[in-house]
Amino acid sequence: MPIETHLSRRERQIMDVLHRHGRATAAEVQAALPAAPGYSAVRALLRILEKKGHVRHHRAGASYVYLPRASRATARRSALQRVVATFFQGSVTQAVAALLETADTRLTDAELNKLRQMINQARKEGR
Repeated sequence: MPIETHLSRRERQIMDVLHRHGRATAAEVQAALPAAPGYSAVRALLRILEKKGHVRHHRAGASYVYLPRASRATARRSALQRVVATFFQGSVTQAVAALLETADTRLTDAELNKLRQMINQARKEGR
């Protein structure tokens, strides 16, 4: 089943809850949401996320337990690719520059060294 990529703000919040917890019932999702909607709205949103291919569920007694289909790392990469494509015309350089130009970005020497290593590795791999 292809995954529909667009998520509403509330759907993203639900996915954050599921990634944080690993699995959760609708009631647990509702309890973890800011300004939580009603229980039936949470269940409806979980069904929508399942239809979009982001969530799966299994039965545990009388409840459904929901789990994210993709790992948090996979979801993070996908979201970042969409941001780079949408706001930076697909340019990784522009995206990184924007991050580095923000006033609150303070990288330690260790972080800068890690970035250098990652760039060197990407060069070796032809990326």
